[in-house]
Amino acid sequence: MTLFSYEIFDAVARQGSFNKAAQQLHLTPSAISHAIAVMEAELGFTLFNRGKNGVTMTSYGASLYPSIRAVLNSDEALQQSIARLNGLEKGKVKLGAFNSVCAGLLPQILKSFMASYPQIEVEVYQGTYDDVKEWLRTGQVDLAFLSATCREEFNLTELFREPLLCIVPQDWPEPPNGIMTPELMNGQSFVVQCDATDAEMRQFLKKYSISTERRCHVIDDQSNIAMVEAGLGISIMPRMLLRSCTAAVKIYPIEPEEYRVVGLAVQRPTAMAPAVEQMFQHIVDFCRQMDPQLL
Repeated sequence: MTLFSYEIFDAVARQGSFNKAAQQLHLTPSAISHAIAVMEAELGFTLFNRGKNGVTMTSYGASLYPSIRAVLNSDEALQQSIARLNGLEKGKVKLGAFNSVCAGLLPQILKSFMASYPQIEVEVYQGTYDDVKEWLRTGQVDLAFLSATCREEFNLTELFREPLLCIVPQDWPEPPNGIMTPELMNGQSFVVQCDATDAEMRQFLKKYSISTERRCHVIDDQSNIAMVEAGLGISIMPRMLLRSCTAAVKIYPIEPEEYRVVGLAVQRPTAMAPAVEQMFQHIVDFCRQMDPQLL
């Protein structure tokens, strides 16, 4: 199989469609289908399940995908190294991030990075913690913003810490001294998100043995805030998410203070491509120099 075969496999895996992969690679759908069929004949097993709603990787295809991504990443690193030797700063960086970083921090990082390295292309992939972890494992992204709750799986370079805050409906009684405590939250109705998004809240509830009535299970931050605004429960969220909140809610600090720790993980720590290394260092420097009030 050729490197271009790997690129076709990758495009189909990412797009979940022969037609969309063809558009991405500027080929015809029949050329994509033929290329995959040739790969399957050469390998001796099926790589993709074909269906009315698109294509999905078989278990064989999924087991090969990380190795195929590694080959493509190695080629990208080689091309970037050659460009650097020729005095050019070129390449592509694929960056994974969860919602609050995408909305509250990443635009400023990308703006400053692109001003310094206009020839480096950056692709951003937004998802839950679990999405980002899977993209990093399989090589779909080179770098990833992750919570310290993922520290057991990846080597994280800590970027910043942001306090967790309690968000309550407008008619919630004022807590003593304007501070929420685990005791005041115990037994209350909570709006929670899925495990892949809300790891810090779940750790907090477990740490302080807080029993809750969980009325709403939502999948994104804005829905979380909207449910609290409607009086369906209280919630715990990182400060970055609430910095520009205009909803009709009250936001209180929590004592004892608890934090979300955000770090940066790299897909291949010992073999970063030049462009990835530039982006990694830029993010670390940006976060160390930024105004804490941005969080």
